[in-house]
Amino acid sequence: MPRGPRFDPQNADEIGLVAVGGDLRPERLLEAYRSGVFPWFGPEDPLLWWSPDPRGILELAELHIPRRLLRTLRSGCFRHTINRAFGEVIRGCADRPGDGCWITPAMIGAYEELHARGHAHSLEVWAGDELAGGIYGVVVGGLFAGESMFTRRRDASKVALVRLVEHLRQRGFQLFDIQFVSDHTARFGARAIPRDEYLVRLRAALRHEVSFV
Repeated sequence: MPRGPRFDPQNADEIGLVAVGGDLRPERLLEAYRSGVFPWFGPEDPLLWWSPDPRGILELAELHIPRRLLRTLRSGCFRHTINRAFGEVIRGCADRPGDGCWITPAMIGAYEELHARGHAHSLEVWAGDELAGGIYGVVVGGLFAGESMFTRRRDASKVALVRLVEHLRQRGFQLFDIQFVSDHTARFGARAIPRDEYLVRLRAALRHEVSFV
């Protein structure tokens, strides 16, 4: 692999920027995730690598499901699949005016390659035969690094998040990284932890070999 930036979270600046430049080769991406770093940049930006402090996580054993969403889950109006439509999910995440512009064509291609190699995965939510929402992320050891989610029907992304947490629990994952806590994920119990704590938990998660499928 060509030489690139060093992924040392301890070198992050005050806003969490670790490095600039490099490439999106699968080996580079996996090195970044193992180091607690992820890429995030706009269409006109250079390739930027981040390790924010604090870091957002969702505790797999502490998921909070709002009462109204419980009724939706029990209604059977949605079904979910695993890795049935990865390309559609990542493009659905990118196709969000004003919100998804960081998922560039280069990012899509890179994560599709990770998916082909068994390191990136999607969970799809369907309303009949229509793709209603979904979520995708990267797996390294016992880490699931959530990247993005989208919805085309009310509650579909929330259903995707709940079904993903259930799946991660069943498969024995140790850490669900969501990068930043949003109002949306906070409703499900997401919280921010110091970067140093995240890195300790990441190292522990990487010692587990867990299969997503």
